[in-house]
Amino acid sequence: MARKMTESADDQQRPAHLFKPGQSGNPAGRAKGSRNKLGEEFIQKLHADFQEHGEAAIVKVREEKPDAYLKVIAGILPKELKITNESDLTDEQLIERIRQLDAVIRPFLGAEGEGGAGGRDQPPAITH
Repeated sequence: MARKMTESADDQQRPAHLFKPGQSGNPAGRAKGSRNKLGEEFIQKLHADFQEHGEAAIVKVREEKPDAYLKVIAGILPKELKITNESDLTDEQLIERIRQLDAVIRPFLGAEGEGGAGGRDQPPAITH
């Protein structure tokens, strides 16, 4: 008995609910721009929310979840940082680097005069 030549062996083994090669459940495909439209609308809503609540949300996260706050900061920094060997710096360059770091870190230690992290006093200003 010869098998009909109109059906291939693959077609006979494929369950009836699966699409045949080259066929789709939606022959017309996704409407042009539909995915972009959803993304654009989401970004617009997110931007509007940030305009209204962004600063307050940043403050709240910084105060209540400093680990998440620092994670966001780390996420927007460049992936590679140029690191220099501090032993190659002159004393003046090293003192300037310490002053720069002090200026960046001081806001995270708390308001001046109120004792910073863990109730410790503020570190003295770096002078030369």
